[in-house]
Amino acid sequence: MAAPIRERLKSRLLHWSFLLARPMTLGVRAIVADADERVLLVRHGYVSGWHFPGGGVEPGETCAEAMARELEEEAMVAIDGPPMLHGLFLNTQSSRRDHVAVYLVQTFRVLGERAPDLEIKEARFFPRSALPDGATRATRARLAEIFDSAPLSGRW
Repeated sequence: MAAPIRERLKSRLLHWSFLLARPMTLGVRAIVADADERVLLVRHGYVSGWHFPGGGVEPGETCAEAMARELEEEAMVAIDGPPMLHGLFLNTQSSRRDHVAVYLVQTFRVLGERAPDLEIKEARFFPRSALPDGATRATRARLAEIFDSAPLSGRW
């Protein structure tokens, strides 16, 4: 019985040392698109530009759960069908250890209009062909990857 306890303790200590030596952050973003190729973007109060809604994954939360929570918090959008993982990306603009899971969401409903606050100034749908000034290069690149590689109906 002592060996398993010792092994678990050793494993825990190694795990904590990795966290201290190599801390990593994990976030999520949602590309919410309707049948007319309108996409949901948010404008934050703390960073310039228009971005896909998203945020950090909390301890004990899956990426999909975090994405659904962030969509409701930032844009008052609820997911009605399974999201599709578009990819896992390294966000070097934040740090060398920031990873972001990006999901595609096509089946959703808008719960209401999001009132502006300190975090989110605005959440709106834009036609893909008429993105707002301030849409980031990363936002435009992700949309090009998705829409230009195959028709949405063939991907979803």
